Amino acid sequence: MSNQDDYQAKLATITAIVAEDTKSPAIPIDVYLQEAENLYHWSQDDQAQLTGAGLDWALVQDIPVRAGALREAQSLWFKERFTREEAEKQWNEQSPEGYDLRTRLLHSFRYAYRDAEDLLSRVSAIADGNTHADMIQDLNDIAVLGKENIVPLQAINFDVALLDEAATTADVLSDLLAQATTDREENSSARVIRDQAYSHLKEAVDAVRACGQYVFWRNDERLKGYGSRYFRRARAAAKNTAANNPNGSE
Repeated sequence: MSNQDDYQAKLATITAIVAEDTKSPAIPIDVYLQEAENLYHWSQDDQAQLTGAGLDWALVQDIPVRAGALREAQSLWFKERFTREEAEKQWNEQSPEGYDLRTRLLHSFRYAYRDAEDLLSRVSAIADGNTHADMIQDLNDIAVLGKENIVPLQAINFDVALLDEAATTADVLSDLLAQATTDREENSSARVIRDQAYSHLKEAVDAVRACGQYVFWRNDERLKGYGSRYFRRARAAAKNTAANNPNGSE
């Protein structure tokens, strides 16, 4: 099956994993997936010994499907994260222009409506607030107010095309702000599913590794296939660093 097929086949099981049983990866996903695939192939020659020690062989057979589901979940999360980062970049580029447009319009409105207390009061109400959401709403409110009361603006030679620009800018910035902030990484549904898919694969990997380490505890040649090469290297590097710096950073 393709990764997409694996993902669809496992989606119900993955999303049923509760929060307390969901783990975040402690290892790069691409590395973990490769280690899982390696474990699957390594364990094939040891089926009799592993099942003899109580391992459910269905867990081993399910590793490729769980791995495929995780690959797809990782890709979906990466796509969402990329979209969010692009939206953040565009927001950072375009929002200052929105704030500047808001400031210029309010300046013109205060002058144009200087003799109309009711309109000045509405301008003051629009000017309240200083959040991004306020700025976006202000641009839309300014566009509406200006179109409803356009004669005083024309009297000061105000460029009425700016009213349409304000409304359009509000729409664009509203979408960008939603994309940039709604799907924050920690609240992302794609991120949650990725972690659930990782946890599902980890369940099988941990079970196979634990059994293999139990069975082959005195067989170094077979034992090495039931550990994480990534963590072995990390421990060796840490040990080497410690040996070269016996006094720490001093």
